[in-house]
Amino acid sequence: MTTSECYTCGMEAEFDALPPRERIAHDRHWRVAHATGTSLPGWLVLLPRRHVTAVHDLTDAEAAVLGTWQVRLSRALRAVTGCDKTYVVQFAEAEGFSHVHFHIVPRDGALAPEHRGPGVFGLLRAPEPERVTAARADRTALALRAGLAEQAGRPS
Repeated sequence: MTTSECYTCGMEAEFDALPPRERIAHDRHWRVAHATGTSLPGWLVLLPRRHVTAVHDLTDAEAAVLGTWQVRLSRALRAVTGCDKTYVVQFAEAEGFSHVHFHIVPRDGALAPEHRGPGVFGLLRAPEPERVTAARADRTALALRAGLAEQAGRPS
């Protein structure tokens, strides 16, 4: 797959015009977006800002901040959604989505047992009427931005 065929790279090319759900937060190396097609509000995707298809191809600079992003996003999800924990998953195997990406998924106590652990991916290809709307994803994105900004203002 070339960068011109990559969904993630196509979104990155439109960075300045992206809605809040596609540009929750970012730095030089990473961009955070709300997942599409999910019925779970707050399902995030952490994406390298350059085309890379395997974790071992991340640069040292990208790798150096990866864990920090995962923890910061997990904290923001807890503050915004009240989730008990977050799942962090990386496969990059779906057709059209071979660009490395990390799913940061909020899991609350009410999540049905069949959707816990790897079963959570059953919520990713939800039927259209059950999907998080663009408006709700944007509201969640803005709340997460505020939560991340609040974290940044706190001493570590």
